[in-house]
Amino acid sequence: MTYRDQKDALRSLTALAVTQGGYFTAKQAGVAGYGTAHLAYHVSAGNFERSGRGLYRIATLPTSEHDDLVRLWLWTRDRNDRPQGTVSHQTALSLHDLGELIPGEIHLTVPRVFRKRAPKGCRLHKGKVEAGDSKEMFGFRVTTPLRTLQDLAADGSLSREQLMVAVSAATERGLIRREQGAGLLRAREAGAGRKLPTEAK
Repeated sequence: MTYRDQKDALRSLTALAVTQGGYFTAKQAGVAGYGTAHLAYHVSAGNFERSGRGLYRIATLPTSEHDDLVRLWLWTRDRNDRPQGTVSHQTALSLHDLGELIPGEIHLTVPRVFRKRAPKGCRLHKGKVEAGDSKEMFGFRVTTPLRTLQDLAADGSLSREQLMVAVSAATERGLIRREQGAGLLRAREAGAGRKLPTEAK
């Protein structure tokens, strides 16, 4: 940890937290200039809120519309403090505003070696998401519209009608090509769809 003036440390930490829905990790706080004792003090003073193991939130920052998604995305971080998860499947479909499906769970795709147990209300999918298959939205990573639809066509969790609505919306908005949409519907027609090598049951 590098010592910083208190105001400078708070300014640095706040600038980072704003991009993460108000959240920050203990390691990020250390880089900004806060040691373990400083964190404990600010939690007891009500300036910071403890949101999980090694995860905190600046109490004065407004809650993000996607607060749960930011928090769970940061929860997937590895020992190097890098988030491993990507918001995917039905949750990503809703974020891309493709159809009117309201997911009952938060869906995240994580690496196959991921070992944390999913908290209540969260469903984990084990697989690999290539860099080109995700994008940053609202301060966290989300699968692209095409990858989202591929995942859902592959696992068969959407009805044919729901998938048709989503594919049609994505095509009309230019998010996917028409031939890609046709391929997705053919995959769904074949049963649960073609199984992507990155997807796991």
